[in-house]
Amino acid sequence: MRASISLVFLSALALFVAIPSAQTARTLTVYVIDVEGGNSGLYVSPSGESVLIDSGNGGAGAARDADRIMAAVKDAGLKQIDNLITTHYHGDHVGGLIELAKRVQIANFIDHGANVQPGPQIDPILQQYAELYAKAKHTVVKPGDKIAVAGLDWRIVSAAGQVLKTPLPGAGAANRYCASFKRHEVNPVSGAPVGNTEDEQSVGSQIVFGKFRSLYLGDFTWNEEFDLMCPVNRVGTEDLFVVSRHGQASSNSEVLVHAIQPRVIIMNNGIRKGGQPDAMKVFLSSPRLENLWQIHFSQLSGQEYTVPGMFIANPTDDQQAALQVAPMPPPPQGQGQQAPAVPTHNGVAYYFKVSAQQDGTFTVTNSRNGFSKVYRTVSGT
Repeated sequence: MRASISLVFLSALALFVAIPSAQTARTLTVYVIDVEGGNSGLYVSPSGESVLIDSGNGGAGAARDADRIMAAVKDAGLKQIDNLITTHYHGDHVGGLIELAKRVQIANFIDHGANVQPGPQIDPILQQYAELYAKAKHTVVKPGDKIAVAGLDWRIVSAAGQVLKTPLPGAGAANRYCASFKRHEVNPVSGAPVGNTEDEQSVGSQIVFGKFRSLYLGDFTWNEEFDLMCPVNRVGTEDLFVVSRHGQASSNSEVLVHAIQPRVIIMNNGIRKGGQPDAMKVFLSSPRLENLWQIHFSQLSGQEYTVPGMFIANPTDDQQAALQVAPMPPPPQGQGQQAPAVPTHNGVAYYFKVSAQQDGTFTVTNSRNGFSKVYRTVSGT
């Protein structure tokens, strides 16, 4: 009799323990990680497979950013990174890779192919990168390719200066914002002529999990947004948009942001990188937007063009008694012009954690304050 009772108890206990695992197996989890104006985002599929997009800054910030990425890896319970997508070879997106690879195994390295902007700072990093992927798997992608991740439909929509030519399933509607679009001849942030830089090579992804849809395009440029979205919208509408170029006005045109109609926007900005008023106006006026979440308070937007504090993940190390109301003028550009020092943030870094369900419901949580908001499936979408 005692043996029967024990067997029943153990069976019930096994069922109880299995319930959290079953719930986890139905969830796509996304971490948007603070790498101080660089980029890194970790996606963990319902099957437990992982995709990391970009690896943060190099130089003095490499160990710091690698530690911050590893905090998300640990929270997700991962033993390795199955796929690493390097969107392009600028130091704020690939600089931390070598340091990260010392901390965790990476199985598959994914990129757009050859670097179009060689230089003394990036060349040594890319040489070490080649040595890493020579011992693992290396995949060069092009628009239209799929990344094999069980449970997800992961599509490449841009790479190596090319964009998707055929609309994805459910997309293809005429884009009314194309008529008023004006191409950039110079970068409105830096003033430099627009050209064939690594930004234009960015690997862009659409990630679909059931009814949940997310878009991330790296440092995809303003002009390329037109190429992808006109005359028809080739990607459709999105639930989550992780903004391009850290929320700078050199990307993020209405032709993209308003056409994809995201319910939630996450801006992976720095303290003085991204969040300029021109970009914030586009984000905050997007037709279906419910909330904008910011990795940092942006001094470039001030209180005039920002969101409530509960939607901001990270402060500076030296907190001010009051935050400025007016946007800060853009720091000076070019040789011989000295911008004021950016406030430091090398202490504890907080991430946003997105948990998505197959029915399209998803939750965004700010790890700094525990604030969460649930975005339920909208009828008819």
